[in-house]
Amino acid sequence: MQIILHEELNHAALQDEQVFKELYREYFVKLYRFAVSLVHCREAAEEIVHDVLINLWKKRSAFHEIENLNTYLFVSVKNLSLNYLRSQRNRVYVDEEVLYDKAAYCSVDPESVLISKEKVEALDGLINNLPVKCKLIFKLIKEDGMKYKEVAALLNISVKTVENQLIIALKKISAAIKDTAGSK
Repeated sequence: MQIILHEELNHAALQDEQVFKELYREYFVKLYRFAVSLVHCREAAEEIVHDVLINLWKKRSAFHEIENLNTYLFVSVKNLSLNYLRSQRNRVYVDEEVLYDKAAYCSVDPESVLISKEKVEALDGLINNLPVKCKLIFKLIKEDGMKYKEVAALLNISVKTVENQLIIALKKISAAIKDTAGSK
């Protein structure tokens, strides 16, 4: 009886670990990008996301109380990021270039990889030249797959403002692409 109970506990612990790894894989990059956009420091952003995911995992018995895990995680990252910024208010920090995973855009063919890399870098440049709020909303919706309503709640703005900012972003990107294509 004792051995069976011990094996069941080990199996439950292994399942818990696998669930945590999957949760981490699913959300880390999205949350990290968001945190970097707020705190402008990769190390701090990474630490903030780790803290949010670990705190969530420690409170996993209350998972059933969370209505929307995606929104919950983004709001948690936002709050910890704001706390970090408050604590850093008197410190000077260097704005770092935001690097994120471009592996999803890669292809097996070396020529395609080079062309894809150039296109991704050009698009990244266009996105990074957007106004701050516009860029943040664009990334949350287009890269992280959040809904307009979720972004509005996260940023404490109206859904209409989210829509308008996304339209502005898309128009600016489209115009820049047309200008680039026209100059070639």
